[in-house]
Formats: sequence, structure tokens, C-alpha cells
Amino acid sequence: MKKVNIAIVGATGAVGQEILKVMTERNFPYKSLKLLASKRSAGQKITYNGEVYEVEETTEKSFDDVDIALFAGGPASRAYGRIAQSKGVIVIDNSSTFRLEPDVPLVVPEVNPEALKDHKGLIASPNCSTIIMAVALNPIYRFSKINRVIVSTYQAVSGAGREGIDELSIQSKQVLDGSPIKPDKFAHQIAFNLIPHIDSWVEENYTKEEMKMVYETHKIFDDKEMAITATTVRVPVFRSHSESVYIETEENIPVEKVKELLSSSKGIVVKDEPQENSYPMPADTSDTDDIYVGRIRKDLYIKNGLNLWIAGDQIRKGAATNTVQIAEELLKNNLV
Repeated sequence: MKKVNIAIVGATGAVGQEILKVMTERNFPYKSLKLLASKRSAGQKITYNGEVYEVEETTEKSFDDVDIALFAGGPASRAYGRIAQSKGVIVIDNSSTFRLEPDVPLVVPEVNPEALKDHKGLIASPNCSTIIMAVALNPIYRFSKINRVIVSTYQAVSGAGREGIDELSIQSKQVLDGSPIKPDKFAHQIAFNLIPHIDSWVEENYTKEEMKMVYETHKIFDDKEMAITATTVRVPVFRSHSESVYIETEENIPVEKVKELLSSSKGIVVKDEPQENSYPMPADTSDTDDIYVGRIRKDLYIKNGLNLWIAGDQIRKGAATNTVQIAEELLKNNLV
């Protein structure tokens, strides 16, 4: 792959830092690297591949002489995404800003890399929960169309950033000490609790996070007929999201065939030995790029119904790794 000039916008945040880590691990080819962040973070020093970089404030001029800009998410996407695109930069964005815009491909490389072919300089990476589910469902969908999806998520506090991690840490100590709890980042106490509410309320009393899973999955699979309903829940886990997914397929697929489809697919690990208490869990899937699937079983009453339990690291495959993989696909297919 040819080497390119890279900028990372939001380089000091959790996703930005993870992007740098993933680029190192995957030996991503670059000629130059520019680390960008808000004015507040400008001036920080970050060491990457043995070289010390000073973080620069993001401005319109930041994108001069840049080939690919990886946006870690946040307000910078709305402020600078289209500006960078207008300068001939290929923008790969982690935020929800552009995901549903018709001129922007929404890409999970294991699922729909062909969507990159006609990109117009701006590409979106989906919501972390959507990515985790899409990777697991794709092999099944390619074998037999999925007509119905019912998903409940169990989302780690790191999905809410450093403040979420800190709040769980502080509250856990407060509960054990018998101290009063004062929620800040979350609407309610998160320590030793579950909160069935992520993001703002939108239509029909669903949350924005839930509707992201619906609309983004429709776009990724190019199938608006897939009936999807989601309930997203914040749980007192530091890292790695889990999902309970029920699907109905057009064909009746035996469990062993489902396992075969999943096991032979890139980016998926089947961990499904219930009698040995072996199944995916956040503690085992954190800091990995694969999506783990287990508890694979037929529905007891619906002939074509299947139940899956899925877990994956939402900071890596759900954000940073997916972004870097998109850039790799562009380079591999000479789309830069």
C-alpha cells in the first residue's frame, strides 16, 4: 500500500488515542502524521512510533496537504468535516454527523466494502453497537435474508467517554462506603445498576441510540424492509459492549450451519460451549478487534427464529479499528 499524509482529529481523546494504537499494531503506511484537537488540548505532546508530535489546534488550514483525515468524533466533525472534504481530503468520520446523509457511504469493511467504490471524499463509520451487530449478522444475512431483528444492548460506560469511566469508579466506591450518590454523566446511579436509556429521546419514546441501530443497519445492508427494534441499556461494565439479538430468517437454518457461517467469517470468533460455561463476556473481549458470538440457539416456538449473544470492544472494532480498516480498504483498492 502506498504511504499517505494522515491527520487525526480528536487525537487526545479515547478514540483518537486508540486510533494511534491500532495504526501502530497494523503498521499503517503513512508519510506524515498530523495530530489535531481542540484549542484546550493543543500543545500536548504525544509519542508515536518513536517520534514526538505536538498536538495542534484544529482550524480550516489544518487540512492543507492532508490525504486522509480520521475524525475521532465530537463537534469537530460538524465544524470541519465538509471543509476538509472540500480541500480534497478523504474524511473518515466516527461521529453520527454524516452517517445517514445520502452522499456519504456508511461502511463496515467486513460487511459492505463495496460502498467505498463511489465515495465522494467523506465516509462514515457506524455507531459502535451497530458495527458489533452488523459484523455478526452479515454471514447469516448473506446465506438467508433476515426479516426481523430484536436487539437489547448491554453497553459499557466507556461508550460515554472518560467521564463515564470515572463516574462508575467513583460511584462504586461510594456505594461500598455507604456514601451518598450524585449522578452527573448519567441520568441515574450507574454503579450496581442498569439504565435503560442511552442518548436523547426521539420518536415513539425510543432513544436516539436505539434508532441509530435501526437506520444505520438498514443503510449498511441496503435493506429498509428488515424489521428492527432495539432497547439500549447502560451497564456497570468498564469496556466492551454486549448484545442479545433475536433474528428471524427467510430460510430455516440449523444451528450447526449458523456456527459454520460465523466461524468461517473474518473478524468473528464463535465461543459457544454452554456446557463448559464458555460464552462471550466483556472481560474476555476487551482490547480485541474480533466480534465474539455465542449462546447460538433456535427459538423454541418460531421455526426460523435464532438467538445470539454477541460481545465486542466498542472502542476498538466499534470505533478506532473500523476507521483504520476503512482507510486500509481505500489504499488497497487505489481509492485515495
